Amino acid sequence: MTPELHRIRAPWLAALLLSACSHSQDPAPTPAPITGLQTLTVAAPSGGLGRPWDGVVEAVQQADLSAQTSGRVVAVERDVDDPVSQGELLVRLSAVEQQSGVNSARAALRAAEAALVEAAATHRRFVELSERQFVSQSQLDQVSAAHDAAAAARDAAKARLAEAGQQADYTTIRAPFDGIVAARHVEPGESVAPGQPLLSVFAPTALRIEVSLPQSDAQAVRQQPEARIAFGDGREVAAADVIVFPSADPATHSIKVRVQLPELSPWPLPGSTAKVRFPAVADAGYPLLPRSALVRRGEVDAVYVLQAQQLSLRQLRLGAERGEQVEVISGIAPGETVATDPVAALQALQQARAGAR
Repeated sequence: MTPELHRIRAPWLAALLLSACSHSQDPAPTPAPITGLQTLTVAAPSGGLGRPWDGVVEAVQQADLSAQTSGRVVAVERDVDDPVSQGELLVRLSAVEQQSGVNSARAALRAAEAALVEAAATHRRFVELSERQFVSQSQLDQVSAAHDAAAAARDAAKARLAEAGQQADYTTIRAPFDGIVAARHVEPGESVAPGQPLLSVFAPTALRIEVSLPQSDAQAVRQQPEARIAFGDGREVAAADVIVFPSADPATHSIKVRVQLPELSPWPLPGSTAKVRFPAVADAGYPLLPRSALVRRGEVDAVYVLQAQQLSLRQLRLGAERGEQVEVISGIAPGETVATDPVAALQALQQARAGAR
């Protein structure tokens, strides 16, 4: 049965459908039969891929690189969308204060080492004198304690030098992995403090989407861990891996499912949306039409339907796009015939109406 025509929202569509009624007092002439159009018969759905679940693409490896020491930005070596390699220098901060700390700690270490050398020599001398009983045991104990204190002071000086060196290393920010610069937060000349963001980097080779499913659906996906992902650019791919979390959210009682994306070129941008479908929770599906057969004006989608050699323009409610085809939720039924070229269909309809006058 042909679905009832939906309410027409666009003036152009209303004018086209009602033009035959402009002379209400005279019987409407019958348009000439329309032949020769390229058409297709709407096929019955072979089974759906399940309802679409909206998700957001996120990077598995993503790092917000922040300053770990105070300083002034001397140089930013990479900008947004630039590729980077692991260990590559990205941002350089001024190191005057940090280098001064390194020099001071190095000098303190040299002094501590010299004091330890002197304390060690004194200790050896007192040990020899003690063996010959020229000094008392208490004097030897005092010298031993002084030697131990000098050794501890040397170790503390080493630790301070290592800390100062670490602070100096913090003035050079390097890429933690191979990736792409996603955001830049500073410019040369700016002063930064510890914790202030500098750059954001992500690895495009490892992307994923997480969606929340009802417990019954999640259990079905656990038994059949497969998924397909549809992106806004029309691409549709199979998931590389599907992981169902072992516990439910205590607030929503839903279970999170992580869908790992395969390596794609070009890769979808982190933060962009996608639709995920799970065959394990498939629905009955919808008929599919080629996008080239659709007539689109603003928010109205329609198609030319051929019935008894007569054309009519019928409004549709569309679902998800699948490559070059699109789901038709309502407005068309399996077995009906539609024109595949809407421009040729409009011309044929105009000629048929002109011939009937």
